[in-house]
This record gives sequence, structure tokens and C-alpha cells, in this order.
Amino acid sequence: MSRPLFLARNRHVHSIIAAMAPKQPPRMTVFRLPRGGVRHFSVSAARRQILDIAALPDRIVPHYQQTKASSLLSLIWPQPPRNVLLMPKLHAPHVLVSAAEFAKHIYTNYPGLNLVFESHVAKSIHDQLPFPIYTAAPAEATTLFANKIDLVTTMGGDGTILRAASLFSMHHQVPPILGFSMGTLGFLGEWKFQEYKRAWRECYMSGCSVSVEDLVEPHTQVAARQAANAHLTDPHKDDNTLQSPAWDTVRGNGQCMGLNRASKILLRHRLRVGIYDAQGRNINEQLLPTSTADPGDDIIYPSPVSAPGTGEITKKAPIPYLHAINEVSIDRGAHPHLAIIDIYVNNHFLTEAVADGILISTPTGSTAYSLSAGGSIVHPLVKSLLITPISPRSLSFRPLVLPLNTKVVLKLSKRNRGRELPVSIDGKRRVAVSHGMEVRVEGERLEKTVEHGWRGGVPCVIRSSSKGDTDGIAQDDDSWVGGLNGLLKFNYPFGGGEPEGGH
Repeated sequence: MSRPLFLARNRHVHSIIAAMAPKQPPRMTVFRLPRGGVRHFSVSAARRQILDIAALPDRIVPHYQQTKASSLLSLIWPQPPRNVLLMPKLHAPHVLVSAAEFAKHIYTNYPGLNLVFESHVAKSIHDQLPFPIYTAAPAEATTLFANKIDLVTTMGGDGTILRAASLFSMHHQVPPILGFSMGTLGFLGEWKFQEYKRAWRECYMSGCSVSVEDLVEPHTQVAARQAANAHLTDPHKDDNTLQSPAWDTVRGNGQCMGLNRASKILLRHRLRVGIYDAQGRNINEQLLPTSTADPGDDIIYPSPVSAPGTGEITKKAPIPYLHAINEVSIDRGAHPHLAIIDIYVNNHFLTEAVADGILISTPTGSTAYSLSAGGSIVHPLVKSLLITPISPRSLSFRPLVLPLNTKVVLKLSKRNRGRELPVSIDGKRRVAVSHGMEVRVEGERLEKTVEHGWRGGVPCVIRSSSKGDTDGIAQDDDSWVGGLNGLLKFNYPFGGGEPEGGH
């Protein structure tokens, strides 16, 4: 055998042996820090992990401060939010790509954030993110999200915001919701996704600088005490402005927004709903599983006797109320005959409705199913609820607008043909009601508290007005009027022309 052929065959054998040998772990490079510490850096790829949300710290509850110049509230964070729930529109790959872009931006530029996803979304997106994310098992999501989430960010249409609100339908306090319009209609979404850097910064930094003279309400004293502690460590800071040092780690953070530029919050009213059987027992648990739980999963209910923050849970405690941000509906379902429903208002018999169904809606829901059924459009700041018939037999049965604290009870009439009628809450949880059962509905009370300002409702981050208005009127109505004209095409003439008098 010639020498060149022998060397070639020998190299071939060595290459096979090298390929079969076990791979060595990646080499580690050690950098010695100035203070003598040692930190190891691996050249291997970043680990893409899905971690349990239970390991995260409990949620930070923001303060909502009322001002004289606006009907909206100002968002005041006592310290930077940490646990953020990202909710992209389902079955929309392009939205998932945008969600990954948004997640990378805020994780890189805002240190200390923990990004949380629903379990089915986490499985789809975690490969696109070079850092760990958090989630909860579907059966535990309702309880854990309420205890851990500081802020919710939605990317989709109105249905995505409803999905976010439904996660907290068993709880009185809902985290602020920052909505990006990436869906079909987007009447509730305030921001375009192209503005996500500005929108997120305004929401995240809201309240990081609070003037002393503005701290007159009791619920803002907590922010003052925490900021004062930071002031002690920096005596050269301006005496009129107190700022927590936690925001100083944000990249490019020069000046905080201050109270006058705090993000505005619209507290959207909700309905409190209870389903009762013929014996008067609350059977709300039959309306579950929720949107976060798959059929067959065990649902863990929060205990009404457990202290806040203890995490104590039980499977036996009934849910006294569920909450709806849009509407409660009872309809004839697949049956060919009209439903016959008795309606009571504040324990007084109102009427016997003969129709395809009945809707009880919030002002937010007045532009949803109720609008399609011929109901009135009600401004979200109006404290009211609506009763709207669905295709009533009588033309004199017109929609009603009632005070928010009105108690409405729906019962199947004795003349209703003996079958069950389905009940939906925000179009999701369904249960069948029969003779003797009741659907009790009333508006959720918005209570002012000493600790956090307000309790109840769904706080939505509202886009700041583009108009200068010292009275705050344009600021309150800018996005709502724009939604009526731009999205619902309010009073547009046939043929697509502009309405007369438009600007």
C-alpha cells in the first residue's frame, strides 16, 4: 500500500472514532470581577424554560387617584410592576410574533420583569424567547393569576380583552389592562401595536415621581413613605419630588413622568351574577371551567374565609358571585319556540318577556351583543345597566337603561315550554336553567378604599387625549368618540360618504 493511501485511510478511521466519542461539555470562560468575585459564562445556547408562577412574588396593587380635572383616574405605582401577563390573540401566528417582539423589548430594557403567559400560549412562544417565562396549570390559573399578576397586556381585539377580564371574574380586584388593538374591531383596544414602546413606558413609569403637595389622599401615603425611604439615601434629590430608586435601573431613564402625566385609568363597570337552584342554593360552580381551564380539569376555588395573600384555597367553597364585563344572556338556544322569561326589578315584577332571549349589559357591553339586538349605546362612565330583549314578539318591548345598583332577577315563566334555557356570561360560561331557578344580576359596586384608592371594576389604561383641554372633557371622551366614528361608523350615510358637519 502506498504511503499517501495509507495516510488517507488512517485519517478516515480517526474521524469515525472522533465522531463516536462522547461530546465534551462546553468550555467555561472565567472572568474575575473587580471585587474579587468569580462569575462563569457558558458558551452554550440560552435555556428556554417554562417555570411555575407560584415561585414569583405576590402582586403589587397600584393606587388609582382621582383628580378634579377628569372623570378618569390616575395610575400610581407604589413601586415598579414585576409580574406581567402577556395575552396575544389566539390562533393568530402574526400576533404571536409581535408578542415575542414585545416580550424581548420589555425584558431587555426594564430589569426585574417576570413575563407570564397562559399555559397553551407559553408552549407556543417559549422557543422564541431566550429567557425563562412563567405560567400556571389551567386548573390553578384563576387563583394564581389573581395573587401574582401586577399588569396585563393584551394583543388582539375586544375578545382578547374579554378573555383577560374573565381570568379575574371570581375576584374583586383586577390588574390594570394595557390593550393593543390587533384584532378585527378593537373598540376596547386603546393603542396601536406600532406604539408599544411609548405605551408601555407610560404605563410602567406612571407614578414613579409624585409631588409632595399632591399626596393629600390617604391611599397615596404608602407611595410617599416608600419614596421617602429612597430620599433618605440621596439627600441631594429635589425636596418637592420623591422617587423610588427601583425605576433608576430602567435604560434611558432620565426624568420620570410625574403625576401630571400619569397614565389614565377607566374603571369599566362589571355585573355581579349569581345562579340559584329551586332551593335557593348558589350553583355558580357549574358555570366553570373557565377559559383558562380545560374540560375535565379540577377547578380550585378561592376560599371566602381565607385572609388576603395567604393563598389558602379549597374545592368546597361556593363562588357567591361571578363578574361579567359585557353581558349576561339567557336565550332559547336550539329550541324552535320563543323563550318566556319573567323579569323582576328590585323585587318588583316588571314584565313577562316573550322573545329569543334577554340581555343584561354593562355600558361597556352596550356596543357588543346589546347593540346588535337594538340596545342603546351608553358611555362607559355612566353608572348603569341595560335590559335588552333579543327579537321580542312585542314591538313595544323596548330596551331599558337602569341605575347600576338595580337588582334584576330572571326566571323561567310557568308558561315557558318545559325545557332548559342556556345562560352565558360574556359569551363563555354556560349553564342550563329550568323552572324554579333564578339568575340574579346587579351592578358591581366601585368602592373607594384607604389602601389602594378603588376596589372593583376592570381598570383599563386609556390613551391620553391629543387635545389640550383644561377641563378634562376631551380627555375623557377622546377615544370613545373616536371609536364611535372610526370603528362603528356612527351615523354614516349610505354609500360610504362622510356625514354632514364632520371635521
